[in-house]
Amino acid sequence: MTATSATTTFTPLHDRILIRRVDEGETVRGGIIIPDSAKEKPQEGEVIAAGKGKSNDEGMVFPLDVKAGDRVLFGKYSGTEIKLDGEEFLIMREEEVLGIVKK
Repeated sequence: MTATSATTTFTPLHDRILIRRVDEGETVRGGIIIPDSAKEKPQEGEVIAAGKGKSNDEGMVFPLDVKAGDRVLFGKYSGTEIKLDGEEFLIMREEEVLGIVKK
């Protein structure tokens, strides 16, 4: 699967996936608004694109369990932040995903 925007097409390789973080909304505690710089980044995201899968030494490709459109949970320090066309994404290996969220 590939992620397409106005000017860039991105295809993750092998067992990597491209994720857009999902914001849970602004939290207000006790009437105090928390500034963006002090907020924790969400650990939930939507898979935008996924690679073909992981291959072994013999060249067999094992497809990924996640696919574009899935909502996933991942660790706080997982992945690498990248910017494509001014939008922030995470790219990580499938093994860094903790699970798929079904709603």
